[in-house]
Amino acid sequence: MTSPAKPRLSPITLLRVFTPFALGYFLSYTYRTVNAVIAPDLVADIGLNANSLGLLTSAYFLSFAAFQIPLGILLDHYGPRRVEAVLLLFAALGAALFAMAENIPGLIIARGLIGFGVSACLMASFKAYVMWFPKEKLALINGFQMMAGGLGAMAATRPIETLLGITDWRGVFWLLAVATFVVALMIFFIVPDGKHKEGNTTLKDALKGVSDVFSSPLFWRVAPVTIISQASYMAVHGLWSGPWLGDVAGFEREQVASSLFFIAGAMIGGFFFWGLASERLQKLYNVKPMNVALAGMVGFMVMQLLLIMQVADFALPVWLAFAFFGTAGILPYAALSQSFPHHLAGRVNTGLNLLVFVLAFGGQWATGVVIDIYPPTPSGGYSPDGYSLAFAVLLSFQVMAFIWYIIYQKRGNTQ
Repeated sequence: MTSPAKPRLSPITLLRVFTPFALGYFLSYTYRTVNAVIAPDLVADIGLNANSLGLLTSAYFLSFAAFQIPLGILLDHYGPRRVEAVLLLFAALGAALFAMAENIPGLIIARGLIGFGVSACLMASFKAYVMWFPKEKLALINGFQMMAGGLGAMAATRPIETLLGITDWRGVFWLLAVATFVVALMIFFIVPDGKHKEGNTTLKDALKGVSDVFSSPLFWRVAPVTIISQASYMAVHGLWSGPWLGDVAGFEREQVASSLFFIAGAMIGGFFFWGLASERLQKLYNVKPMNVALAGMVGFMVMQLLLIMQVADFALPVWLAFAFFGTAGILPYAALSQSFPHHLAGRVNTGLNLLVFVLAFGGQWATGVVIDIYPPTPSGGYSPDGYSLAFAVLLSFQVMAFIWYIIYQKRGNTQ
């Protein structure tokens, strides 16, 4: 029995649904990557070493990950409009506390609160779009949502650097706090109430589904290569790309900010390309999306190898390719979820998200720990050898996960 078709909605109604959620995800990505630009200011004003910088920035990932399982239950029970609006108030509070923080513990608590507050920005929007948009339009609208995140990453580069010429990093976070509060109000008051019946998933049912996913051999065949690739990408792009450009390539601050702007643009292009390539190759040549993802991951690992080799003369092209190939790791989300029963698809994605963000937290912090093994350079920056060793550790785990997938490839059937 097929579900009844959704009534045709006016463009104004669809914009009322899409625009506030897209703005929320825009801010989520801005928060995720802004420290790559303001890192020198944090180091100078608070006296951070690489270890502390990695820990406070990665606190976003840890609190984000910790809320993924209860988030799914809340979205089912209360709906995406209410859940995201309330959570964004916590993100606004976290941004305000970050602006006022005077020490490392204060920054870590504030950063963690921001991560908690934006933890629903993607999943809530996906649920809202399922409720309001026709099924045949979901791939397109979800793609627009991912691009909104990419634009948020771009906003965290050159535009933030320009703002730093007018105010300091504390002023930037006060502006982000106000913007987040406004978007929370937009989601609550502009997004229409859902008229489609919500699920009645109980905590017991939700946890049973999570258990089914995490006990599946198929999940653990595909998950490691996906999780480690995406976690490494997020850990490096979200923080260490900026300091690397300054310390290894010798870029000035304005060059770093401009480069990060173009790197974020390459990320947007990557989201668009890999999704389109996967759909076309499967339709025309029956190429599985997972194989397309693996090809992208190989390119991603090659770019990391070049960064380890400190190819400073080609720094920007390598980082552009790093961002482009790194986005291929998002494809296994759809490929893996299609290999499970339909009612478990959401928990497959949530399970992957949980592990990705936990490892992104560990990877971003551990990178700072490894960098701190080496003494600072005479100019006060971090040692290029520290970056190379830290990136080599991340790459080694990706290679092992890739080998794991290849060895067990014949034991399952992913899309």
